[in-house]
Amino acid sequence: MTNRSSNKAAVPEAKGALDKFKYEVASELGVPLTDGYNGDLTSRQNGSVGGYMVKKMIEEQERQMAGK
Repeated sequence: MTNRSSNKAAVPEAKGALDKFKYEVASELGVPLTDGYNGDLTSRQNGSVGGYMVKKMIEEQERQMAGK
């Protein structure tokens, strides 16, 4: 099956770092995310990884904005 993802990084140079971050978050949450096919994961598992990534990115941005 062809990868038809329409997700494009706003900063293409950050793709590698975002992928690494995704696997770190999945590991923290206990989601068995692998490099390749992950169709056996539930929507809830995948959503938890994405949601937690966003939460952590927002927290980091708030720290930077606060000068910490």
